Amino acid sequence: MATPTVADDTDVPADIAATLVDPTAYADNRIHDAYRWLRANNPLGVARPNGYAPFWVVTRHAHIAAISRQNELFHNADRPTTLTPIAMEERVRKITGGPNLVRSLVQMDAPDHPKYRALTQGWFMPGNLTKFEPRIREIARHTVEKMIAKGGACDFVADVALGYPLHVIMEILGVPEQDEPRMLRLTQELFGPHDPDKTRIREQLTAEQLAAMLQMVVNDFSTYFRVITEDRRRDPRDDLASVIANARINGDYLPEHDATSYYIIVATAGHDTTSSSTAGAIWALAENPEQFAMVKADPSLISGLVDEAIRWMTPVKNFMRSASADTELGGRDVKKGDWLMLCYASANRDEEVFEEPYRFRCDRKPNRHIAFGYGAHLCLGQYLAKLEMRILFEELLPRLKSIALDGEVKMTQAVFVNGPKRLPIRFELD
Repeated sequence: MATPTVADDTDVPADIAATLVDPTAYADNRIHDAYRWLRANNPLGVARPNGYAPFWVVTRHAHIAAISRQNELFHNADRPTTLTPIAMEERVRKITGGPNLVRSLVQMDAPDHPKYRALTQGWFMPGNLTKFEPRIREIARHTVEKMIAKGGACDFVADVALGYPLHVIMEILGVPEQDEPRMLRLTQELFGPHDPDKTRIREQLTAEQLAAMLQMVVNDFSTYFRVITEDRRRDPRDDLASVIANARINGDYLPEHDATSYYIIVATAGHDTTSSSTAGAIWALAENPEQFAMVKADPSLISGLVDEAIRWMTPVKNFMRSASADTELGGRDVKKGDWLMLCYASANRDEEVFEEPYRFRCDRKPNRHIAFGYGAHLCLGQYLAKLEMRILFEELLPRLKSIALDGEVKMTQAVFVNGPKRLPIRFELD
């Protein structure tokens, strides 16, 4: 594996490097202190945390956008796409023959990426999503009624934010409602392996054990979706599972591992990140009553609330890229094979792009956040996520007179994808 051959003055301080790989730092917001220091002092430096190959830390909005525009120069598939310890990568390569446990759109480069993306892209475009809007609104109303039935207090994550987008994406995918708890559990095990409340195995794990555990989770997904594939090939329906099961690349069905990976990215990213942003919006409104009053008085601001909540939470904290050739970026010499961490949550607080980046503002215009990524790998589900959130808030906010926190908020401990896991609130009805 390549090691950045750069002068020592590019190195990130050891304590900052350690923070970048510490799951607890993402749960208690120390990560934002690290990002703020990096943007001000070393916006494109090299981190060398123990147990990890060195990597560039990209914290500025402009640099992340530049990398994301150059897919030939900065690859997804050559090295792990998520931050991975050396020992874990070695184990994964023994299991799969490559650097990643799954091979979804996120782990692909051209020519495969555009071919695979085109298989489902039409499903996620605004024109097609309009046919789902009445059903999504029905699910939202049912969710709101269940929340109101709690009698003025609830855990917004457990009672609203988790189940609502999960139910929506599972209906679109074609997973039966009785299997939704299984999909939620597997998603949490995949995205939260370091969180004591989410992981499959609670003891402290070595990197090799962590890789083995995540492989078990992927295998469980594979076993489940193998049955779905067989069913949809026998009896195709008007759902996304039928599209994936019957998709062909160069005349052949998708290899099983590719199909499983496709199902996984839809079934996990299709709800987990939306859950986090939805909860983040309510958390922010509870802490900022003037913003709550503003959006209550002017429902046209709900779309702004949605975008600001997505910027504010940025559930996908980072993705990794690797350089396919020597290049220059931000005055630094990046070498072929170098690994780069794209810190989206930092970019979405970039003082050069956002006025008052540490204030939650429903009326923020423009809101040039890159929480969905940028360029060719821009999240397929962005329009669905925004639609779900808008509809839920259109149904919920008119019913509420006030909202406030009712206990300690807790975030998941995860370096890759994280958000609120406990959000106790109390509320009054209009």
